[in-house]
Amino acid sequence: MKTFPPFTRILLVVFSMFLPATAYAAGFERFEGTYKGAAEVVFDGEAQRRDMSATIEDNKSGFKLSWTSVIYRSDGRKTEKTYTISFVPSGRENIYTSAMKTNVFGKEVPLDPLKGEPFVWARVEGDTLSVFSLFIDEVGDYEIQEFHRTLVDAGLELRFRRVHNGEPSQEIETLLVRE
Repeated sequence: MKTFPPFTRILLVVFSMFLPATAYAAGFERFEGTYKGAAEVVFDGEAQRRDMSATIEDNKSGFKLSWTSVIYRSDGRKTEKTYTISFVPSGRENIYTSAMKTNVFGKEVPLDPLKGEPFVWARVEGDTLSVFSLFIDEVGDYEIQEFHRTLVDAGLELRFRRVHNGEPSQEIETLLVRE
């Protein structure tokens, strides 16, 4: 059995500590960019136009996803919501945990769904970057929101799905064009 000098062993240990972060960080880079699109959605019997955009960018330890949805109501009102979440490697290949708050040790960690906060994670599977959000309400009912963004020649095909206690309640599909 071959042994390495102490300095070489230290270097190997230090290198292996950083290997999972870099090995698992690969995969999202091809999704980087800014994308825009629109969809017509029927919600509570009312047709609504929605403008949607998403920006995916590298950050120091993973990636950051920002998305905006603008809802145009039939009475002329407009509602705009923007969300930004950073994701870091989870230690499992192609699965990323959200980094939405900092714990007492200075580590970025996900929120706690049992406190009414969303638990968010992402996964890269083939040409699809999926983001899942789990919400648990005060009586224990749950809602999962799924955002599947699949690479296509023009940009991203977006498929959004909301599931409440196992029952699908809303789906939106559209194309977000790469700018």
